[in-house]
Amino acid sequence: MAEVRNNWTREEIAAIYDKPLIDLVFEAAKVHREHFDHREVQMSTLLSIKTGGCPEDCSYCPQAARYHTDVKGTPMVNVNEIIESAMIAKANGSSRFCMGAAWREVKDNVQFDRVVDVVKTVTDMGMEVCCTLGMLNEKQAERLKEAGLYAYNHNLDTSPEYYDKIITTRTYEDRLKTLDNVRNAGISVCCGGIVGMGEEKMDRIGLLLTISNLPKHPESVPINALVAVEGTPLENQDKIPFWEFLRTIATARIVMPDSMVRLSAGRQEMSESEQFLCFLAGANSIFAGDKLLTTPNPEFSSDLAMLQVFGMKNRAPFKEGKTCQSVNSADEIPA
Repeated sequence: MAEVRNNWTREEIAAIYDKPLIDLVFEAAKVHREHFDHREVQMSTLLSIKTGGCPEDCSYCPQAARYHTDVKGTPMVNVNEIIESAMIAKANGSSRFCMGAAWREVKDNVQFDRVVDVVKTVTDMGMEVCCTLGMLNEKQAERLKEAGLYAYNHNLDTSPEYYDKIITTRTYEDRLKTLDNVRNAGISVCCGGIVGMGEEKMDRIGLLLTISNLPKHPESVPINALVAVEGTPLENQDKIPFWEFLRTIATARIVMPDSMVRLSAGRQEMSESEQFLCFLAGANSIFAGDKLLTTPNPEFSSDLAMLQVFGMKNRAPFKEGKTCQSVNSADEIPA
C-alpha cells in the first residue's frame, strides 16, 4: 500500500508527473484501489449563498467587484432557500452540500449567524456540510465546528511562486493560516487549486508539493480546470491540454493516497471519455448540479447516467477510507 508522506520533494513529485502517461495512470489507479473503493464516487453540490461583489482581485474570478462580468453582487440567499436547495441535492444523490460566499473573510455578524444555523440544519439532514467563506479566524472555525461543519474549503490556487501573478489582495501565508485554523478546530480540510491559468508545469508540481507537505493531507483535494470568463483578466487564456490536467489528477492521487481527489470546475467542457480517464486515474468525487458557484456544470441527470455507464456508485456521507463498510445496494446510482 502506498505510504502517506508529508515530506515529498519537488524532484520526487516531478518524476511522478513526468512518467509516461500510460504508466502514470496505471500507478494512480493502483494506489486508488489500495486506499478506496474504486467504484465509489462522492456527489457533492455547491451553492453560492452570497454571489458577487467580492473586493479581491483573483484573476480567474467573475465575482470580483472590480471586473466587468455578467455576475452582479446580490444579497445572501434566504435561509429557507438554502435548506430547500440542500434537500433537493440530497434527493438527487449528493452526500455533501457545499456553501460558498463571495467574502474576503468571515465577519462576526448576522450573516455568519445564519450560516451557522444552516450548517446545523443540513448536518441534521445527514449530509456532510462544507463551507467556503474566505479567511477564517480560530474562534470562527471553532464555532463552525460546534455547529457540526464537516469540511471547510480554502484553496491555495497555484504554486507559491506563481501566486502573485494571479492574486495580490491576499497572501499565500493568509491562506495557509486559514488552513491552520480549520485543521486546529478539528474540521476536515478541503484544499486544492486551479490549473490552466498560464502557469508552467513546475507550478502545478509546486501546488501539489505544498498541499502534500501540509502537516496533514487535506481530506479532499479539488482539482479545477480554469473556466475562462469574459471580463476577467484570464478571459483569453488558452485551455490547458487535457493530458496535463490528467497528469495533475493522477499525481495528486499518488502523493496524497488517502485524500478524496475532486474532479471540479471545467468538467462541463470535458467529454465523458475524458472524465472516465480522470476516474481511472484516481478522481473519486464530482460536483453535481447545473452550476458551480457562477459557472456552468453538468446537470444531475446527465451525471447519473454517465456514472451508471461507468459502473460507479454513490459514496455514503461521513465515510472515511477503506476501513468503512461498503455502501449498500440501495445507495448505488439509480437506473
